[in-house]
Amino acid sequence: MTFKLAACAEMIYQDLPFEERVKTISDQGFLVEIWDWSTKDIDALVATGAEFSSMTGYLRGDLITEQGRAELLATASESLAVAEKLNCPRLNLHGTGLGPQGLPVTPIEVVTPEMWLYAAETLRQIAELGERAGKVFVLENLNLAVDHPGTPFAKATDTLALVKAVNHPNLRLNLDLYHAQIGEGNLIELLREAQPFIGEIQVADVPGRMEPGTGEINYQGVAKALAAMGYDGVIGMEAWASGDSSDALQALKSAFTV
Repeated sequence: MTFKLAACAEMIYQDLPFEERVKTISDQGFLVEIWDWSTKDIDALVATGAEFSSMTGYLRGDLITEQGRAELLATASESLAVAEKLNCPRLNLHGTGLGPQGLPVTPIEVVTPEMWLYAAETLRQIAELGERAGKVFVLENLNLAVDHPGTPFAKATDTLALVKAVNHPNLRLNLDLYHAQIGEGNLIELLREAQPFIGEIQVADVPGRMEPGTGEINYQGVAKALAAMGYDGVIGMEAWASGDSSDALQALKSAFTV
């Protein structure tokens, strides 16, 4: 079994102009993921002929404040229009807006019960936007220890709880195993629990956030477990290349061919 494989054009082939990165990834048979669409030439991306797997689904906003909700919904609507042009099925969300270097715009150390309730209602409205547009929003888990300190609803258990609470087919998980390994571990059991709610899985190895095979995660074991579960969705490599980017893509393919 070979899973549907994608690669993040933000992180590999960095010596190439962005559109060439996208085309190079696509020409090797992989789906393409992008981050902030507002910095891209969308028509040029369409012209590459690439098939896109996911993109960032908002520009500003958060889940837990009135102003943040309004900004999130407004920029999610803008993102849906771009996703339609790119024929991109999934739009990625985080627990809050992220600034430079992935740090939260407004760090939060304590998430209150009221914040949980407000976040669930915000995500319900996001899911309804997705339903009207025929797209799926995916909520990504992050890690607090290394990359995203101060981000609310960061752990996979947090994102899973919110997606379960909303219980809408247009809101799913983007389950990032790199972040989960740093924050929680026990990846295969996590996948089994989350499977009914997964929209996509992202991978990178730990430490270093590079391609599978460069760190401690047994991705071949993960792949076998996913195959046994009947998972047939996308595996997206959101990782830096430890050396040659084409070799990194082949490492992804080798890890997830079972």
